[in-house]
This record gives sequence, structure tokens and C-alpha cells, in this order.
Amino acid sequence: GLPETGRLALFLLGLRATCPPTEPGDLRSLVTWLKYHLEEDWAGSRWHGHPLTSYYQYGLGVLALCTHHKRVREEVIRRLLVAEQHGKFGHSGGRRCHVPPDTEAVVAMAFTCLEREKLVGTGLAAELRAATRRVRRRMVEKQSNDGFFGNAYSTPWAMQLFIATYTCWTQPAYDRAMAALLENLDTFTTAATMAQALPALHGRSYLDVTSMQCQEEELDMLVPLSSVPLPEPQGNMTVRLVAECPEVPCPQGWPYDHHLSVPAGASLLAVLTAAAARGDFTFETQETLQGPFLSRVLGLEGQQQKRSYWQLLTAPSTSLQMGVAEYRPHDGETLMLRLSHW
Repeated sequence: GLPETGRLALFLLGLRATCPPTEPGDLRSLVTWLKYHLEEDWAGSRWHGHPLTSYYQYGLGVLALCTHHKRVREEVIRRLLVAEQHGKFGHSGGRRCHVPPDTEAVVAMAFTCLEREKLVGTGLAAELRAATRRVRRRMVEKQSNDGFFGNAYSTPWAMQLFIATYTCWTQPAYDRAMAALLENLDTFTTAATMAQALPALHGRSYLDVTSMQCQEEELDMLVPLSSVPLPEPQGNMTVRLVAECPEVPCPQGWPYDHHLSVPAGASLLAVLTAAAARGDFTFETQETLQGPFLSRVLGLEGQQQKRSYWQLLTAPSTSLQMGVAEYRPHDGETLMLRLSHW
């Protein structure tokens, strides 16, 4: 299986932020495992020169170690530095369709942490500072008209980078991103995506956990709050599912266009599953740290080499800012899956 770089990194970041009563030996074991996975992640695809998982997960691993004040080998840092310098972040094991800002932001956050915690020499620190400035500049240049850096999910990471480097108050792009985020809060419905958005909304970044002092009264802050569950929608709803293939000639049976009855409040993933149960529709997803990612529809796969991906839209042409597991269509809505190019 793939190295558990990203999941272990997120666990260590959460551990640092919540002040749990962890034994020193347990923490050392987790740190050792993450260092091991960083090596396995790279060694498994040494001939290709990129991580087996993704540069996003690889950068997350370095960031997590840094927040625990742990050093990593210079070679590990230089792998990320070379990738930034040569624009290689898109070559992430074939699992991403383009170079998302969250990858660059995570790596730049790791660079900033390593420099600030003085875990690298002065020469390398200067290179990391320069790389971080380049990443910030690219983000500002590529900010979309709606205020997002990439999409709703990658925007909090980019905002955290501006916060971590003390440039948020002087950067108009940051203000536009914050406004866009506040208008799209209902996009963040999973623990993983909320964990990225909440620090940015409070003007904080993951780098702030490096200086946290865990006092005795702050230990074990993971106490669940009691809440009354919201009532589940009753009955069924009907949605229309359309899959479009712009290539000529398209495979037989295109375009796919059917009305489906699903439980009210069902997710887009549930709609796809209901379509598959009819026997005339197939799809595949890949598991990512942000949830399932739609990778194949009716035998056609979005491929990085061909710069293609499955775009999720609601009719007539509004691109969804949520993943298949988060988006919940309404009754009568037309959902579109479009094999698009970037």
C-alpha cells in the first residue's frame, strides 16, 4: 500500500494542537514512523523523482515534524525545494489533475516553519525564504475573479501561508479570499476541510501550534460537546444526472442522461451510487485526505498526462466547490459530470 505520510502528518499536527497527555515514548515512536514514511514515500518512486503519495502529503509530513521541533534530513527538504524551483508539484503520483495552491502553500508553510524554528542552516534558510516569496507571488497572480486561490478547499491553505508569513494585512488578495471564504462556509462539511478553514477564519495558521505551551489545565482538550442532531429530511427527491464527453467520437451510450430517485438530503456520491445500481452507469473514486475524488466515469478516466479531469457542475454551468461526498443536491436539480481539460 501507499505510505501513510499524510494521515500520520495530520495526526501529529492534531496531537500538537490539542495538548493530549501523550507519553514521550509514544511521541518519539510517531515521529520515527513519520520520518520512515517520508523515506518510503520517496524511495518507492525514486526513478520518477516524486513522492508515491503526493507533494502535498510530503510537505505536510515535513510541516508536522517541524511543529514538533524535529529536524529532517537536508535531502528531504531539498526534494521539496527542487520541486518548487522546477514546477514539479503537478507530478504527484498521477493523483492530481493540476498544480493546486494547497500543495504550494503546504510546502511553503513547511519552509517557513523550518526557517523560523532554526532547524536549517543560514544558507538553506535563505533559499527557503526565497522559495516562499515565489509561492506567495504566484498565488496572488493566479487568484481567480471569485476571490479563491484555486477553489474553496485550497484557499484556507493559501490564507494560512499569508498569515504565517505576516503578509496578510498588506495583501489585498488576502482580503478578497477572506470575503470569498465567508460567503462559502457551507462548503466545509467534513472534519478535514473544517480543520483547514477554522484557523484561517481566526487569523491563525498551523505554525501557531509550534509555540503553544501546554499547561496542566489545557491537557486533553478533545472533549466532545453535546448537541441535538438536526432532523433528517424525509421522503425522496428526483435529480437528473448527465455525464458529458466532449471528445469525438465518444464511446457508445454518450451522453448519459437519466432522472434518478434518491432519499432527500442525499449526497452526490449517493446519487452516483444509485445510478450505478441501475446497471447502466459506472464510476470510480480515489480516496484523498479531503475525501473521495471522482476519477473515472463510464470507463473514462481523468488523466494528468492528458490534462483531463471530471468536473462537477450544476446546470447550466456552475462548477461545484464541494466534493462528491459533501455536495447535497436539491429536488429537481440537474447534476453534470463533464470530462474537462485544464
